[in-house]
Amino acid sequence: MIMTSEPKKWSIVIIGPPGAGKGTQADLLAEKFGLIHLETSKLGEEKINNPELVKNDPEVAEAKKRYDKGELFPPPWTVKIMADKIKEVAGQGIGAMFSGSPRTIFEAEKEFPVLESLYGKENIKIIHLNINKEESIRRNSSRRICGANRHSIPDFPMFKDIKTCPKDGSELIKRSLDKPEIIAVRYDTYLNETKPILSFAEGRGYSIIEVDGEQDIDKVFEDILKEISKS
Repeated sequence: MIMTSEPKKWSIVIIGPPGAGKGTQADLLAEKFGLIHLETSKLGEEKINNPELVKNDPEVAEAKKRYDKGELFPPPWTVKIMADKIKEVAGQGIGAMFSGSPRTIFEAEKEFPVLESLYGKENIKIIHLNINKEESIRRNSSRRICGANRHSIPDFPMFKDIKTCPKDGSELIKRSLDKPEIIAVRYDTYLNETKPILSFAEGRGYSIIEVDGEQDIDKVFEDILKEISKS
């Protein structure tokens, strides 16, 4: 049973469609268990939002082009930036928390061996956080993120009237990426490219923890903790 707030050398991977609450739950789990939350999107966005890198690095320019259309970052590029970060965190003796990564079978084939070599297969937990397409579009169209650290502010009544991020006080903004038509593409991309990772992981010997993401944040977190405690 894993129920401790002390940093441990183990890893949690959350897979789910856009708007499922992966980032929110990953932050909660990272805080509870002393894990480092690694986000593919955040690592990638730091690079594609750097004009100099976009101008001078063809890989970054291609990643930005795909991102702006609602597509995933190029898998080989994603693997490179994620593998470097995973090794850095594991080298510090700290567990890693992933929200939405890996995103393709290609990435899974490259990243899972890295995770297993650093943490051991028995110390890796995979969570499937699921919501339907309509809910994904509704949530993403309405949500805001903070300008400083990309904390996601869901479209829930408790957050309706807040103007700044409750975690860091920064301004709340809406992303151009969160348009209904782009979200629909992202959801279909998830079904075609990301969700198959669950079957890949099962074939590799993992048991998937299934959680209904359409519940309130607290209930989702409660269900995740309950299922993790069984493993």
